[in-house]
Amino acid sequence: MTVDWNAVFVPSLGLIEVFVRGTIMYLALFAILRFIARRQAGQFGPADLLVIVLIADAAQNGLGKDYGSVTEGIALVLTIVFWEYVIDWLAWRFPKLRPILTAPSLKLIENGRFVEGALRAEMLTRDELMGQLREKEIEEVSEVRLALLEGDGRISVLKRKAP
Repeated sequence: MTVDWNAVFVPSLGLIEVFVRGTIMYLALFAILRFIARRQAGQFGPADLLVIVLIADAAQNGLGKDYGSVTEGIALVLTIVFWEYVIDWLAWRFPKLRPILTAPSLKLIENGRFVEGALRAEMLTRDELMGQLREKEIEEVSEVRLALLEGDGRISVLKRKAP
């Protein structure tokens, strides 16, 4: 097996074109994500991760000649962001669509007891859940009135009232 060292080190595009394409795509993605996608850090769910992966793949279209123009790459990214916005808006505007468009929450702990069926369904061990609870300064499951796995992947916890 031989290595084509020329293909490894000699660019197929001019370096200035690579710089210009990269600059335009970076600034366009920065503007799109800065002004359109306003999710708070730490609140990214599976759908948000999907959008990020799709955006990364779509941005590739504008980065090289083999894929397409910078304009096509930006248009594809904007299309993905548009549909993410439309789905969020529909879920907000039409409550009857929420069960279809968003994942429901799932009880993991109720009245200080693990809900074993839910843990099994999510393939979540007690140790993993206890790790999440410790991050919320909860040492014992008995301190928890209700723990829910939210549709966006976060775990929300309501503590029991102190006697």
